[in-house]
Amino acid sequence: MRVLLHACCGPCLLEPYDALAAEHDVTVCYANPNIHPAEEYERRRDTLRAYAAEAGIAVVELPYEPERWREATEGVRDVPTERCRACFRLRLGLTAAEARRLGADAVATTLSVSPYQDADALREAGEAVCAEAGVRFLATDFRDRYPEATRRSRELGMYRQNYCGCEPSEAEAAAGRERRREERRVARELRG
Repeated sequence: MRVLLHACCGPCLLEPYDALAAEHDVTVCYANPNIHPAEEYERRRDTLRAYAAEAGIAVVELPYEPERWREATEGVRDVPTERCRACFRLRLGLTAAEARRLGADAVATTLSVSPYQDADALREAGEAVCAEAGVRFLATDFRDRYPEATRRSRELGMYRQNYCGCEPSEAEAAAGRERRREERRVARELRG
């Protein structure tokens, strides 16, 4: 089966690609208009492309059009669960349309390797947009491979980002890191 694998970044590509390529003819699709800012988009893309070139993996890059993400998330940007659902639908929809154009049979996503993503929302979005495009969605769950993907990406010296990609997630991740720093500071003070 010909599979177009949506990839968000190099580290998340490692394990899903290997698992799928063991059974299918896989091409990678970098379709991520959500990533902010443009320099971050390029850094993630370049990390993915460098690994893919070394490993002999075919990559298709769709145009970087962040305005499409802004339109897709209009009205839900401040609600993380709804923002992510809209984002999944956009990115997987772009990949499904490209799969149809290329004559691929199915779409899968590397997002399913992350324990931080909502697996049900990914499956629902993938199934809906793939049905619309007339291709199959492979509802994969690679979360059990996340530790190995993390280990391998560090071993390979890959750039590893510290937020999902969109501007709101960058701010949310920074706030979370600050909250954890403050909790550690308070804990140290209490220990005396």
